Amino acid sequence: MLTQELTEVNHQPRIDKEVIENFKSKLRGGLYLPGESGYEQACSIWNGMIERRPRWVARCTGVADVITAVNFARDNDLILSVRGGGHNVAGSAVCEGGLMVDLSLMRGIHVDPYKRIARVQPGVNWGDLDRETQLFGLAVPGGIVSATGVAGLTLGGGFGWLSRKFGLTSDRLLSVDLVLADGRFLKASSTENPDLFWGIRGGGGNFGIVTSFEFQLQPIGPEVIAGLIFYPFEDAPEVLEFYREFTANAPDELGVLAVLRIAPPAPFLPKQIHGQPVVGIGVCYAGSTGDGEQFVRPLKEFGSPLVDLVGRKPFVAHQTMLDAASPAGRRYYWKSEYLSELNDDACKTLVNYAANLSSPMTSVLVFQLGGAISRMGEHETAAGNRDAAYVLNIQSAWDAADQTDIHIEWTRKFWHDMQPFSSGGVYVNFLSEGEGDARIRAAYPGNYERLVELKNKYDPTNLFCMNQNIKPTV
Repeated sequence: MLTQELTEVNHQPRIDKEVIENFKSKLRGGLYLPGESGYEQACSIWNGMIERRPRWVARCTGVADVITAVNFARDNDLILSVRGGGHNVAGSAVCEGGLMVDLSLMRGIHVDPYKRIARVQPGVNWGDLDRETQLFGLAVPGGIVSATGVAGLTLGGGFGWLSRKFGLTSDRLLSVDLVLADGRFLKASSTENPDLFWGIRGGGGNFGIVTSFEFQLQPIGPEVIAGLIFYPFEDAPEVLEFYREFTANAPDELGVLAVLRIAPPAPFLPKQIHGQPVVGIGVCYAGSTGDGEQFVRPLKEFGSPLVDLVGRKPFVAHQTMLDAASPAGRRYYWKSEYLSELNDDACKTLVNYAANLSSPMTSVLVFQLGGAISRMGEHETAAGNRDAAYVLNIQSAWDAADQTDIHIEWTRKFWHDMQPFSSGGVYVNFLSEGEGDARIRAAYPGNYERLVELKNKYDPTNLFCMNQNIKPTV
């Protein structure tokens, strides 16, 4: 069985050159080895801390390439990893010594504005998708950084600015096409293979490689009321208290985020605060701009902000607002937790750690959940923890490799001290590498055993093990 952990590096079965050449000849997108042009580009992903080296990279251009690659990996007992957008913090897109299936060339998007449906290939990111759907004033509730891959975010559930109004990203799925571990191609929807469709919506890449997503689009924009307001860090206790009260009364249309960090040298921030600790509140209103202006007024009238960037703007511009804070190539380590509440002690802990960040590139985010997310039944899809009020994400980031242990230790200590305020659950897409089975189970309270049954049925040899892995028991 292919039950290797992510850290295993010695799985190097001998394969005849003739077999490899035959495999290569069947791939329209090409097969790349270390040292060849295209290999480094494919292996370079968002998190610069991931330094694994696949034995081969199969760059796929369509379903035929994907099926060919899956069959080759299975028949030759190879570790298989799958790259979509390559933005996952755990870096599971890249395997060591096996076959990496690179879907980044599969970036087709088709939007039907009349039926409000989009078909999306797995190499697409949210910037790509927003550009196409916003032409018609439509969107899928997605992430908060435009470089995030549609595939990975959706398969892990997915949330962002629009989720309180429209639910998780996976809640808007109508169907998927996917390739199974045995090489079969099938469709999963509420009427075709519904058991698999249940698991796909939140269960990660555990059951196959999705080659096409079909989404129900929602009306939003093209102009919205959105943006960030930053305050001096010494006001952080009052700002977090206001954030708690503001979110308690927020309508479903209002997505709200609190952020504590060092002010970056961003052009939209005054130069005098660059490099200074700040606290901010970000918003996006998923409704009419007139209503949005009314609901954000209490925020705009609160305190003495350093800069107020909340106003009318294109939704696509708002979706790129946080991009500069998390560029590709830095070293990233995240610890995350769902929070059942944001009480005084939780706020105090947040402020104390944010005042002593181990890296000036680190951000602490607290995103409000609830709304449409919580109205979907806990067992209607695999994505769990729908009753959580907030999600905390400690996004540690740095450049120097020799500082890695310092920043990871700080991040873990911060996360440990936030445990008293946890709901007990975690968002699977925010798990870093090697957090262990207990943390994966915490992402699926009440749903984990059903996911194991699906794994036993659709991937009993655990071919798809480079993920937050749900291990088969057969």
